[in-house]
Amino acid sequence: AILGPPEVNLSSCLNCINVTIKLPTTHFREQGKLQSLIDIYKELYYDITVKSLDGNHEQPRQTTTEEVFSTVIEELYPSRNYCVSVVVTATLNRHFTPSPWKCVTADSEAQQGYHEAAVAGAVCVALIIAAVLKCVHTAGFILPKISLPQTLV
Repeated sequence: AILGPPEVNLSSCLNCINVTIKLPTTHFREQGKLQSLIDIYKELYYDITVKSLDGNHEQPRQTTTEEVFSTVIEELYPSRNYCVSVVVTATLNRHFTPSPWKCVTADSEAQQGYHEAAVAGAVCVALIIAAVLKCVHTAGFILPKISLPQTLV
């Protein structure tokens, strides 16, 4: 039997990537119940390959006994694009299909600060425009109050 591909989801964090991995499903049944890879092998290995401008970087092999689990790849360059592929293997089964490449950009503190500053700046500009319009309206330049003829009052 060929293991894989696992389901991989990425989310960025500060100079890092959070990788969530869901083990591939099986078609093996025991007493009518669908067996997971953990039911069959008890423990699995997973290898993560990270691809960036610098080339491919293999992460150290790790083990899991869970169907869905997360790991964090740290010490990455901020604002740089990283792609990840995961392979799941077992001691008794070396046949596998790697996950498709998924990509994400590692966050940077400066980028987050810039976003907050941009939102705050937009709010300030909107408030200033509203205040100016209110002053101009009060002064009678916009929608001046029309005085009605004496007969209609």
